Amino acid sequence: MGKEIERKFLLNLEEWNKVDKPVGKHLRQGYISNDPKKTIRVRIAETKAWLTIKGITIGASRLEYEYEIPLNEAAELLDNFCESELEKTRYEIDYEGKTWEIDVFSGDNDGLIEAEIELLSEEEHFERPIWIAAEVTADKRYYNANLTTHPFKDWKD
Repeated sequence: MGKEIERKFLLNLEEWNKVDKPVGKHLRQGYISNDPKKTIRVRIAETKAWLTIKGITIGASRLEYEYEIPLNEAAELLDNFCESELEKTRYEIDYEGKTWEIDVFSGDNDGLIEAEIELLSEEEHFERPIWIAAEVTADKRYYNANLTTHPFKDWKD
């Protein structure tokens, strides 16, 4: 059984803009199923692609099964079977023994930047870089699947 334990944060943009960033990867991802209890996602990251099935999120954990699939099949799935999709650029930053994935969204989610960290347990301690701000793990608006149907551009402050 696959399990993902992930926490999500917003960034302190002033500090993030000072970070020496690696080359980012362009991601295109779409949802074949966007049910809150289970999502089925297709993702292309430049020359690789995956099909991912995720269960309901409880706390910071959920079941997750991910399979690499042929790139051309992923493109066909995105073009013909996905109900909704989004695009973003992902930067991976190593900090104090952990990898942070920073997603800079584009399109209808332009202006949104999030950081995610995967953990071994929900109680695992980790150091936060200075560019990490508020935690939004429990805020469903920030779920990627929700951003495809309720994009950042439509949010009211």
